[in-house]
Amino acid sequence: MIEYTASVNKLSQPLVQELLDNADKLRLAVQTLDNGSVIIDAGIEADGGLEAGRIITEICLGGMGTVGITHSPYTENWPTTINVHSSNPVLACLGSQYAGWSLSHEKYYALGSGPARAMATKTKDGEVEPVEALYKELAYQDNGEETVLVIENDKIPPLEIVEKIAKACNVNPENLTIIVTPTSSIAGCVQVVGRVLEVAMHKAHELHFPLENIVDGFGSAPLCPPHPDFVQAMGRTNDAILFAGQVHLFVKGSDEDAEKLANELPSSTSKDYGKPFAQIFKEYEYDFFKVDGMLFSPASVIVTAVESGNSYRAGKLDNDLLNESFANK
Repeated sequence: MIEYTASVNKLSQPLVQELLDNADKLRLAVQTLDNGSVIIDAGIEADGGLEAGRIITEICLGGMGTVGITHSPYTENWPTTINVHSSNPVLACLGSQYAGWSLSHEKYYALGSGPARAMATKTKDGEVEPVEALYKELAYQDNGEETVLVIENDKIPPLEIVEKIAKACNVNPENLTIIVTPTSSIAGCVQVVGRVLEVAMHKAHELHFPLENIVDGFGSAPLCPPHPDFVQAMGRTNDAILFAGQVHLFVKGSDEDAEKLANELPSSTSKDYGKPFAQIFKEYEYDFFKVDGMLFSPASVIVTAVESGNSYRAGKLDNDLLNESFANK
């Protein structure tokens, strides 16, 4: 097991400050709640945009990854591309970016991602433990005086949730920043499609590949057009990865293990592959947990075994399904 010592919270704070210092330029709205916590609106009342989404994605990665927006010819009609790289993809993606913190109060429900997850604890049977069991597997817990959480929702969280987050992270409320990115917003599209590397890491974890053997990673996926309907917007962000996401992982270990991982990673290995996600979601009566968990992965992968220098490829891009998902509706 690797000992992770870098602080995703400390590394991400300069990026949070960049959003605050340039809120007007980035078309963000900033408000301070009665308890002192700061809310950054990146797409509810504010317009936000591509650059705001890019920085927010780097915040989600705990300051341990770089995100770029470029044009690429590998999809027929959708050249705008999100590129994500991390030299510590386990900590950046699973230890920070993964949307694993479930938050609810009355009718408000959201998933939290980003550095605050690594600080969140709860008391169970008199013992303090991480809010998410994943951190026990990673053997990682962060600490610090300031933290940030990214919430994918079209409403500002109620004060009760904000207080819950601050308490779980053991920080003063005035040292907590919450960034809200609706899925239907431009910044929201960027930060969800920017999970292309993270979904590969999560699936590798579900496939029981030794996480300590993943030493580097790069991913890219086309930016989807936003959609005002939540289900359509969520479908498009998922489909960008499922149908056209590309990931390159560098791993230690045997060639056999690298080849097996490559063959099992692509989204096309799932029984639910073959239709736009919004359609699948509707057929499952909007129950996310009925969707095959193996679906959430990139379309095409390369796994390089660094000790032998051999690379293994699997999966393919599907422009027809991507065009069907992104088509005018």
